[in-house]
Amino acid sequence: MQISATIICFNEAEKIGRCISSLLAVVDEVVVLDSGSSDATVAIAEGLGAKCSYHAFEGHIQQKNRAIALAKHDWILSLDADECLSPALQKSILRAKASRVADAYSMNRLNNFCGQWIKHGGWYPDKKIRLFKKQKGHWGGLNPHDKIVLEAGSVHQHLKGDLLHYTYDKEADFALQNVKFSKAAAQAMHAQAKSASIFTPYYKAAFRWLKGYLLQLGFLDGRAGWLIAAGNAQYTFDKYQMLLQLNRAKDVR
Repeated sequence: MQISATIICFNEAEKIGRCISSLLAVVDEVVVLDSGSSDATVAIAEGLGAKCSYHAFEGHIQQKNRAIALAKHDWILSLDADECLSPALQKSILRAKASRVADAYSMNRLNNFCGQWIKHGGWYPDKKIRLFKKQKGHWGGLNPHDKIVLEAGSVHQHLKGDLLHYTYDKEADFALQNVKFSKAAAQAMHAQAKSASIFTPYYKAAFRWLKGYLLQLGFLDGRAGWLIAAGNAQYTFDKYQMLLQLNRAKDVR
């Protein structure tokens, strides 16, 4: 079982070295698909032995599937540049590599928000399929919230250990990302002919806050839990408000 690690990136010089370094002990090649970084991202990746290519960014799903197409091995381990393998997860992947008893493997993702590991609010265990046979799976879902879609009948197992995700270094980064993601999500929903009423942004945002902060115990993460719940609610409101605007613009035409 030989594994190709695939990473998409844009201006990730501060994080991609940690990502690739965590992969070297468990994979047989590292493929990086960059979308035009202006910092040292590509130089760092190439310095660690990664094979780097360029393609203009058209969407997370499209970019990640392009990276898979560049991989030479049948097994894919797909990470984002701000993620890395914990030592426990490295060991689990090596065991899976030796046994090959499944078509795909999931793992828990542990998210770091402004220096704090988040254990509640729907952010953990945040289970993700990231190791899979490329003949059995591909990236799908709805941008920007992509996911691995497996063929019917595929056998999948869960690995021990965490995929460490260094999400946001600053609170302002979280807000900026939410603005970017809400726009992308609204456009993707509009393309699928989804609709929203004038009330949708309000009740969707209220439920998102209630679910994350209270039902999923986000308050146990202290101030970070509050900021995440509030940010997620704002993202939800903006997404549906923008979808409503797109729907109205279409109706006017």
